[in-house]
Amino acid sequence: MKQKKKLIKSAELIIGVVLLISIIGLVSINEAEQGNIKQVEGLFYLDHAPVRIEIEDGKISRFTRIEELSNDSEHFYIGPGLIDSQVNGYMGVSFVDMGGELTYEGVKKISEAFWKVGTTSFFPTLTTNDQAIYIKNFALLAQAMKNPGLRGSIAGLHLEGPYISPVDGFRGAHPLKYVRKPDWDEFMDMYDASEKNIRVVTVAPEIEGAMDFISKSRDMGIAVGLGHHNGNSQQITEAIDRGAQVSTHLGNGMANMINRHANPLWPQLSDDRLMISIIADGFHLRPEQIRVFHKSKGSDKTILISDVSALGGLPPGYYLNVIGDTLEVTPDGAVVYPELEVLAGSASPLIKGIGHVMKVTGCSLGEAIHMATRNPANLYGLDDRGVIRPGMRADLILFTMDDFEMDIKETIVGGETVYEKSN
Repeated sequence: MKQKKKLIKSAELIIGVVLLISIIGLVSINEAEQGNIKQVEGLFYLDHAPVRIEIEDGKISRFTRIEELSNDSEHFYIGPGLIDSQVNGYMGVSFVDMGGELTYEGVKKISEAFWKVGTTSFFPTLTTNDQAIYIKNFALLAQAMKNPGLRGSIAGLHLEGPYISPVDGFRGAHPLKYVRKPDWDEFMDMYDASEKNIRVVTVAPEIEGAMDFISKSRDMGIAVGLGHHNGNSQQITEAIDRGAQVSTHLGNGMANMINRHANPLWPQLSDDRLMISIIADGFHLRPEQIRVFHKSKGSDKTILISDVSALGGLPPGYYLNVIGDTLEVTPDGAVVYPELEVLAGSASPLIKGIGHVMKVTGCSLGEAIHMATRNPANLYGLDDRGVIRPGMRADLILFTMDDFEMDIKETIVGGETVYEKSN
């Protein structure tokens, strides 16, 4: 009988151990499943209150307001990743004419450099050039957009020119030899090469054929920007009637001397249907210009862009582009075209504009970030990014603000940390 009891107890012990192992196994599985959900905390950029964001499968799965952050020593703001809809190049790499032939490695170099400064989505911008360059580079960029190594950071492509004003000043630094009238068949060749990824084209409304070009573009769902032009009030109004939606870098791409009454500024500022993009790097526009533009359009119809060039990130000095023009990066960080005494793009990424527009307009952090996230996403149909809410791409930045300067601490693209600042 005693032996039988021992056997029963031994069996019960074995069963208990088996059940315990099973339970532990189940717990381990549950913990592994929980481990697939990434959690990020920070001070919400709109109201500075602590929040927790859960990320699953590259998307935001839950947004929760919490009492306090888990780590009180790291009070970072958290906001959506910045979206730059006008990027000519960066770090010595150009999308058309600086830094040699465009390669995937060059595109990746720009993408990774942008992650470090909070830009998680951008539009490579091809300025006025030869058709062969357009076809080759649009095709390369279309392939790059499919590469998982870029994590979907290229959100679309921007064609700025060649259908712009040939007049000095309004033409800016665009090479005159390539400026031409709109040609729909030529443009469709570019569009096909881009695999239908051109989301915006900047044109001058006053040139022959521009109005029909604008109408056809809008019929295809391509956004139209008005830039590098000297359109009068009637031409600008008709362009908007036909579907133009945004003024490209308003206040730039203009002659130094304009008529105080009849000039392109007033009709673009006065028409509420037109959004504006501005370069708020401290060089392209004076503070009073930004204030007037912002008061006219408001935070909801203003988009911040960098217009950064291939010279961005390079040391001060003189540089030649491939057609022989001399450009200069000044010691204070401007890029100029000395021959025409005009600016020739920017050397600053989008991050600089956030603090500067806050400083000169008095707008809130949330408003400034919306100008560089939500607004371009809405205009260009980027329905999966630009705001923080469940179901959106987990493109996030953690940052601090000190004396109107944004300092990126961590960048998350598609749910994965792609940059983290070392202490």
